[in-house]
Amino acid sequence: MPKRRLGVALLLPAPFDREVDALRRACDDGALGRIPSHLTLVPPVNVRDDAMTDTLRVLRGAAASVGAFTLQLGPPATFQPDSPTVYLAVSGPGFEALGRLRGSVFVPPLERPLTWPFVPHVTLADEMAPDRIAAAVAALAGYRATVTFERVHLLEETKTAKGRLWHPIADAPFAPPAVVGRGGIELELTVSERPDPDTEAFSERQWYDHGVDVLGPDFPPELPFTIAARRDGDVVAVAEGWTHGGVAYLRDLIVDRNQRGQGIGSRLLAAFESLAAERDARRLALRTWADSRSYDFYKSRGWVKEVSWTWKHGREFVQMCRHL
Repeated sequence: MPKRRLGVALLLPAPFDREVDALRRACDDGALGRIPSHLTLVPPVNVRDDAMTDTLRVLRGAAASVGAFTLQLGPPATFQPDSPTVYLAVSGPGFEALGRLRGSVFVPPLERPLTWPFVPHVTLADEMAPDRIAAAVAALAGYRATVTFERVHLLEETKTAKGRLWHPIADAPFAPPAVVGRGGIELELTVSERPDPDTEAFSERQWYDHGVDVLGPDFPPELPFTIAARRDGDVVAVAEGWTHGGVAYLRDLIVDRNQRGQGIGSRLLAAFESLAAERDARRLALRTWADSRSYDFYKSRGWVKEVSWTWKHGREFVQMCRHL
């Protein structure tokens, strides 16, 4: 049975995530960019695919058992001589709630043997050169941050061309789920930042059934695409979207702000249109703000406004189209 490499952590909310990332950069943390700034509750553990539903239940149940809590991060400290690690100490009024939360998530299927006892901390650098540690702790001694945590995250490690990366795949708020429909059909309603794997699987099944109902049993699926533009090996622009049923939808076209004005966007748009033609899509579509440079960019290249409506912040949002 395949296994997934998981961990449970408190991800630092903004703006503290950026502050701590800056400290990590100053400490030459090799994990910067590979894992967000966090406080670990369950270190990496291998969980079987068929245990994911139980894992998510543990996460939601643990989160429902505590309310939002506040911790103080800092001052910096080190695990020397046991480990060449520099970290932010953790204390504050929410320390007891943190301990309860950790005890609630450190159970099967997430429980695992530990080399060291659990010490709550936020890592600034692993494997730091020993002769730099004292200087780093002294230089950053004044840093303190009072942070309120409102949810817990489940992270997964994936292999990429840049190495092993950790990214959140589920989260649960620190509050009991709302129960509606008492006396009838009772439902538990939870609000999360992103769909967890169970929710994603449910949506995929239901959308497939909907496609069968509307288009028949042999309906073709959406074909996603990503077109990346690189200079000297570095990504400078990307276009993403899908093609389906004779339509090519351009969800995103982004050019690095330091590379704009050189025709990169035009080349990427032309590549999208060529891909659409190869996939027999004769209608192109996208959405953007009416008062943006993007709108003028597409309009000058033959795209026309199809429909518009008032959207976020009271600004006009438009759907544009072009026919090949």
